[in-house]
Amino acid sequence: MIVIDWLTHLGKWIKWQGQIFRRPENFSMYYKETVRQMYDIGIGSLPIVFLIAVFIGAVTVVQFYYQMDGTLIPPYYIGYIVRDLMIIELAPTFTCLVLAGKVGSNMAAEIGGMRQKEHIDAMEVMGVNTSAYLVAPKVIAALVTIPLLVCMAAIVGVMGGYIASVPTGLFTPAEYIQGLRSFFIPYNVTIMLVKGYVFAFILTTVSCYQGYFVKGGSIELGQASTRAVVYSDIIILLADYIIAVVLTG
Repeated sequence: MIVIDWLTHLGKWIKWQGQIFRRPENFSMYYKETVRQMYDIGIGSLPIVFLIAVFIGAVTVVQFYYQMDGTLIPPYYIGYIVRDLMIIELAPTFTCLVLAGKVGSNMAAEIGGMRQKEHIDAMEVMGVNTSAYLVAPKVIAALVTIPLLVCMAAIVGVMGGYIASVPTGLFTPAEYIQGLRSFFIPYNVTIMLVKGYVFAFILTTVSCYQGYFVKGGSIELGQASTRAVVYSDIIILLADYIIAVVLTG
């Protein structure tokens, strides 16, 4: 039954995409809503993304230094490892998992509240394509801002590693910078951006789906917000594995 229920929702979610990306009735209204969502998603998420990225970078450096202490591996290798780890995995995955909790739950609650108060029904009576008007600006805004947040998280994470290692005497500035400049593969940045775009689409559409089709009262709305976060995180982790296999295989 659980598998059948999941497949039912998957088919309904895929079919729903056709309604989201239809031609908009009023471009100016979509533009204003998209700009508002870009501000909420991008600027509103900067503090939490920066804070997490700094500490992830710092902890990664400290842990790798602990594991490699006493080995024959040159110290500058830690800078190289932290750089690639932040770019390929930690920055896109952790950033989007956090945004699924912050942005995704907010989207589900916002759209779910409109469904319960019959605002969506009123707009549909007026001939508005509510799926497109309520969801498309959020998806577009996320596809623009979340990859930028991922890039900034990677940079801040590397800086966090520097702050945790150089002032504390674990490495010299030259050693850490040498590691950052060694063995750089530009293709890794492509992998990071692909993950950023895919994860952004997943967390917005899954969260909006949970809010748009919510039924019941406040308890069901809370459950929908929880499902939005849980399902987004699960699908993001699954997509992370698939992308890693496809792009690095």
